[in-house]
Amino acid sequence: MSEHASQISAASAEKEAADWLIQQRDSGAWNQEEQSAFESWLEGSLAHRIAYVRLKSAWENADRLSALRTSVPMRPMPASQPRHLSFSRIVAAAVAVAIAGIAAWSLLPLQSAERTFATAVGGHEIITLPDRTRIELNTDTAIRTKVTATERTVWLEKGEALFNVQHDATHPFVVIAGNRRITDLGTEFSIRRDGARLKVALFSGRAFLDQTNNPASSALLTPGDVAIAANDGLKVTKAATQTLANSLSWRSGTVVFNHTTLADAVTEFNRYSTHKLEVSDPSVARLTIGGTFDVHNVEAFADIVQHAIGLRIQERNGKTVISR
Repeated sequence: MSEHASQISAASAEKEAADWLIQQRDSGAWNQEEQSAFESWLEGSLAHRIAYVRLKSAWENADRLSALRTSVPMRPMPASQPRHLSFSRIVAAAVAVAIAGIAAWSLLPLQSAERTFATAVGGHEIITLPDRTRIELNTDTAIRTKVTATERTVWLEKGEALFNVQHDATHPFVVIAGNRRITDLGTEFSIRRDGARLKVALFSGRAFLDQTNNPASSALLTPGDVAIAANDGLKVTKAATQTLANSLSWRSGTVVFNHTTLADAVTEFNRYSTHKLEVSDPSVARLTIGGTFDVHNVEAFADIVQHAIGLRIQERNGKTVISR
């Protein structure tokens, strides 16, 4: 089937689903023949079932329609009860939303399903996928996306990103990073990939983290969970609200250190600049520092290290070297 034909088919399914919902609600009687026809239509294709579920979900979320059952038609409202808004008008509005919004993300991506996005060192970019999922990319990050009528997958090749997922139970949103997979269950989460090490922080909703080649290594994450996945296994801990907030300070161009070793602070700064910092002495590397710093102002950080801690700053071979 051509892309154009697929788009027409999906749009038709939305309209047909709306027609069935109108009949279920507004018909004076619903006989067995109509029920059989409805069930035959429902089982006729996956597109029909998806369209029906989407419209039903849209109305339920708006508190304008009681839960519908696919096997039992909705009882019509008695004529004596006033209707403040015609159900047909609700359906018309919902169909417009479905075609312009919900259905649109499943149709438009067919023209260009796969895309790549990347930021340079020190870069920061916000992208919105056709399904309205929002992804915020941190420095030196690369992702590949594939969003079609049946699939929503993102590959995190390197770097760090914050995902605010437009939830759709019928089309799970999956992020793959190396051999790890994160499946959205209505979620906002961040992922940072450093080689074989993966850090996932969950801010809202739920997410399922597993390993593609080892199903036993998995975890269901809830708000506040921070999962560290590496070659030696998977570890999940609970983080304080402020700690989670600090982990996203890069969104405003800053980094927050709290009793952070100088070695780790330098590593973090080096993510954002082509001009690198280096700690030459192991004893200096173990010193700790705290505060909020502009990730793009290496000079200010070096100045604080020099005057507040009393360390020596030198320029050597294109690097800023910190020593005693």
